[in-house]
Amino acid sequence: MTQPSYIIGIDLGTTNSVVAYTRAEAVPGEQPVIDILEIPQLVDAGVVEKREVLPSFLLAPGKHEVSEQNMALPWQQESALVVGEFARNRGAELPDRLIASSKSWLCHTMVARTEPILPWKSDIDPESKRSPVEAEAAILQHIRDAWNHLMAAGDETLILENQEILLTVPASFDAVARELTVKAAEIAGIHNVTLLEEPQSAFYAWIHARGDQWREQVVKDDLVLVFDVGGGTSDFSLIQISEQDGQLALERIAVGDHLLVGGDNMDLTLAYSVAQQMAAKGKRLDSWQMRGLCYSCRHAKEQLLADSGVEEYQVTILGRGSSLIGGTLKDTLSRDVVNNVLVNGFFPECESTTTPTAGNRVGIQELGLAYESDPAVTHHLAKFLRQIDDRQPTAILFNGGVMKADHIRRRVKNILDSWNPSDDARPVREITSDNLDLSVAKGAAYYGLARQGRGVRIRYGLNKSYYIGIAASMPAVPGIPAPTKALCIAPFGMEEGSQARLDDQEFALVVGEPAKFDFLGSSRHDDKCGDIIEDWQGEVQAIAEIETILDGEAGDIIPVTLETTVTEVGTLELWCVAKTGDRRWKLEFNVREQEPFEDQ
Repeated sequence: MTQPSYIIGIDLGTTNSVVAYTRAEAVPGEQPVIDILEIPQLVDAGVVEKREVLPSFLLAPGKHEVSEQNMALPWQQESALVVGEFARNRGAELPDRLIASSKSWLCHTMVARTEPILPWKSDIDPESKRSPVEAEAAILQHIRDAWNHLMAAGDETLILENQEILLTVPASFDAVARELTVKAAEIAGIHNVTLLEEPQSAFYAWIHARGDQWREQVVKDDLVLVFDVGGGTSDFSLIQISEQDGQLALERIAVGDHLLVGGDNMDLTLAYSVAQQMAAKGKRLDSWQMRGLCYSCRHAKEQLLADSGVEEYQVTILGRGSSLIGGTLKDTLSRDVVNNVLVNGFFPECESTTTPTAGNRVGIQELGLAYESDPAVTHHLAKFLRQIDDRQPTAILFNGGVMKADHIRRRVKNILDSWNPSDDARPVREITSDNLDLSVAKGAAYYGLARQGRGVRIRYGLNKSYYIGIAASMPAVPGIPAPTKALCIAPFGMEEGSQARLDDQEFALVVGEPAKFDFLGSSRHDDKCGDIIEDWQGEVQAIAEIETILDGEAGDIIPVTLETTVTEVGTLELWCVAKTGDRRWKLEFNVREQEPFEDQ
């Protein structure tokens, strides 16, 4: 690989994607400048324009829905797929052909994430469908092609594939979702990526925007809450400000659970609000129209939250069949309705002891994205903060498009202040971001500079503790399987580039036939590598199945130890290492959870 000319930060968002970049080589006497790539994309049929934001939507239109000549891009005359603004807007009229929130599917353990399942519940031809990994790859490929068209101009050394790439993921993404994100990048032809957590990236953007003055806005012992409500997920991270060698130091000390509640849930809630208005007028919507209405409400929400001068927004729902045009329905969403629905529904006032409502579980459930049963983000925040021994954040950095709204930020700050019982407690202060849409991408580019020693780095490591399920050694009892214990193989905070080996714990593997392991994860902070949890139900959750077929004579038993590596890229590797000799077997994540092993 050639020496990179640029450091590129890619915010691969659930709703929108953004690309920021800076020169990789330092210029003496100059502060590095981070720019935003204006991405060419279809904004209407046959119309290509540049935008700072690439909506993370894919449209696979039928032959008679969008003509091929109207899908042409400067670098590609023919395509079966549209990415970006036109895909989002036209998709509201063609919901069966629109892929949205593909990023949220990457961490869904109940579906085959490498199989063509999107658009979900659509009856379009299978060849037009994509897997969640392929959908993410298509967005990244559009970004790669756009960069090469604008920035490379035929110079091989300037193509995106030859630059340093920082790709952001939710802080709560588990090891499998991170691995799939890297796989999506590889499918798009991008092989040199490093993963970075989005809340950290938002904090890096704040540091870059403030320059040397950032040290004047935080002090030793500050605890900064990064409150990130995105299109598909809500992420909480805590960054501790400490002192080292007379300088302020930063460490990410806690990460929340993966919460599938965000802008998508809000769009659906607003859609139901509009549907109820229409039902009161005698107009009932079917499931197809509801999907279209949901996408229309997303646009209305963004406009009403972003522009204080807009008091209401018209939403449109197409008719069905022969009355497609004549049966078009229209209604309005007002700013007051949006504010009340979002603030009271997703950010309600609550006590610090509040626990998210689990909801009644139905025996047979519809398979789809596993949204949180309790949509109240503040309830989940209360649960998250209880894990840090009742310490309260002293500062807060907001991120995510929803948090543009002043009244939502005020509500969250007021709730945090109400949770601090100390008589001399000071109000939580907000450290402000310059641009909530662009900050994650800019922060990722800044992190690339920090890796070169040209910026401040946040110390961090694994976002959770990881375990392997091991069967207890006990006499066989008819009808009772041996209980499974959880063996910690990678503790919370294990840093990138580090390795852990369980040399003093030996396991027996049968070679020549499949071997399976349950891969588990938890937000527990106290476990160390090699610790065994006897009763782990409720505290530790299954993430995926790991499988390998060990080479050798069938039936042979090989004594092995386990070895874990956190790669520089930010992914996790697990190995079985023979006690004698130099044989090693990598344990691969199985992401086709719903299929029997024999069929894979």
